[in-house]
Amino acid sequence: MPVAALALAGVSLAACSGGSSKGQQQRTAEVGYIVAQTSSVPLSATLSGRTVAFETSEVRPQVTGVIKRRFFTEGSTVKAGQPLFEIDPSLYRAAVNQAQANLASARATADAASVKADRYRPLADMEAIAKQDYTDALAESRTAKAAIAQNAAALDTAKINLRFTTVPAPISGKIGRQLFTVGALVSATQADPLAVIQRMDPIYVDMQQSAAELTSLRRRLAEGGVTPGSTEVHLMLDGGIRYPQAGTVQFSEVTVDQTTGTVTLRARFPNPDGILLPGMFVTAMFDQASDPNAFLIPQNAVQRDFDGSAFVMLVGADNKAQRRKVTADRTYNEFAVVTGGLKKGDKVITQGLNGLRQGASIKPVVSTAPQKVEPRKEGQGAGTGAEAAQSGHKRG
Repeated sequence: MPVAALALAGVSLAACSGGSSKGQQQRTAEVGYIVAQTSSVPLSATLSGRTVAFETSEVRPQVTGVIKRRFFTEGSTVKAGQPLFEIDPSLYRAAVNQAQANLASARATADAASVKADRYRPLADMEAIAKQDYTDALAESRTAKAAIAQNAAALDTAKINLRFTTVPAPISGKIGRQLFTVGALVSATQADPLAVIQRMDPIYVDMQQSAAELTSLRRRLAEGGVTPGSTEVHLMLDGGIRYPQAGTVQFSEVTVDQTTGTVTLRARFPNPDGILLPGMFVTAMFDQASDPNAFLIPQNAVQRDFDGSAFVMLVGADNKAQRRKVTADRTYNEFAVVTGGLKKGDKVITQGLNGLRQGASIKPVVSTAPQKVEPRKEGQGAGTGAEAAQSGHKRG
């Protein structure tokens, strides 16, 4: 009996070993792949920025006096030239009247001097009077005419000062709160404005970009590695809200901020609904350039080593899995952007990557085709050896 039992055990082990080897041979990994093709991939920049009013004007008095009236509502929209404040005009109206009187007096004096000079001229020619008397009369006439011009200029100045007693809006836009109320004494030399007007449609967004990144981009553009991108800019507001209007890049500063090492780029946005307010922090996104030689690979196909380096699995010669390191530093939508390590026509494995190793035998199919998955039979695997042992026992 012990001899028969040992023989039976040997038959069972042989059957188990043969079944397992046959199962491994049959389980060649089926993988899906795509053929790598170059694409023109935008080089997107995401920069922090701050909104800036398109135009800003501080409303200031140009004459000294007491504010008598205010003509606007705080926070409303005002138009250029619209009256905002009235400064007491009494003194300036009186100055206009005085200047007008001085001008009239100068004209009367000039008329008399001109007539006198005209009368002296024939008398001087006949030597009935001294020529010096005529010369003096002519000088007085010319001086009187100059006095007319001086008083006319004084009258113009008085009228301008009188006009300045009404303080108009220099630009159109939203006006803030009044900083001086009715009854306050203001002067042309004061430091504080009466109010501030800001034009917010359109509106600017000032973005900060590292000078090193900008220099690298310009070098790549000069070398032809990338092509210029679009100037269209999109904004993300606080809370992840996307601003519905797109803007355009206007220009970049020619100097670098010494404290931050950044360059300011300015974009212009339409703001018809007044959603953007001056001073808001926003996130700007735009495509500065395009890389025409990049590969778009599904993100699940790009794997990482312990050191963080990227690699993909390829369909190699004789349908063997091949591991290759690649450069994949960024993503674009649902794809990883591969800029090094691949060439046109490489078959990149995108399905069936679990447990796949270098040199493993594979059965490649195009990833767009449905992957064939066979249901596992009941008792398959470890149960095969048991079935063989039972068959051997029966035979015994």
